[in-house]
Amino acid sequence: MPIVVVFDTPGMTQAQYEQGLEKMSGRPGPIASPADWPVPGLISHACAPTSDGWFIVDVWESEEAFQQFGEIIMPILQELGVPDTQPKIYPVFNLITR
Repeated sequence: MPIVVVFDTPGMTQAQYEQGLEKMSGRPGPIASPADWPVPGLISHACAPTSDGWFIVDVWESEEAFQQFGEIIMPILQELGVPDTQPKIYPVFNLITR
C-alpha cells in the first residue's frame, strides 16, 4: 500500500538539502527523476523552504521501500548536521498523478 511521508525539519537549510541529494545519489547536481533515487519505490518527491527550516513530502509504493531509503538517508542527514526529525507516515487514501 502506498504511503505519504512528511518531514518537517526546523533548522534544516537548502544547502543541507542539496548536499544530502548529492551524497545520496553519489554525484553532483539536481535529481530529476525517481529513478535517480538509491532504492526503487519512490512515486513522488516535493520540498519547500519554511520560515524556519525545510519541508519534504514523499509518496512511496510501500513502507518497506521507504524503510530501505531511510537506511541510506538518515546517516547522511546526521553527517550533514541536520536536526533530528522523525517523519510522519500516513497511508494513501487517494493518489492522482499526471
